[in-house]
Amino acid sequence: MKLRALTLLFLCGLAACSAPANQVPLPSAPPVGEPGNITGMDASRIRVAFGAPQFVRKDGQIEMWRYDGVNCKAFFFLYPNGTSLAVKHVETLPHAANEAADSNCLQGLLSRAKAVS
Repeated sequence: MKLRALTLLFLCGLAACSAPANQVPLPSAPPVGEPGNITGMDASRIRVAFGAPQFVRKDGQIEMWRYDGVNCKAFFFLYPNGTSLAVKHVETLPHAANEAADSNCLQGLLSRAKAVS
């Protein structure tokens, strides 16, 4: 009886050791709805279309460019593509629940850039 209790205690201890501690759930994926006319554009074309970004963050070879509009912000995520960088993902804040980028925000940023140049 003592051996059986010790064996059960030992097995319970092993099970507790194998369970991951403090699991943190992954964030949900961004909503679908990439703007087809911007995804794939290289960095130089983005600069021509939208002007200079208000903020650039570099993480290794990947860059995030932020553009600030009157009522929204746009985030362009650029990844290596041959010898340059190209947009792989675009997000705006705010955006609808079913899309990553609000087309009105992007259009407003494009119009603002054209007015300045």
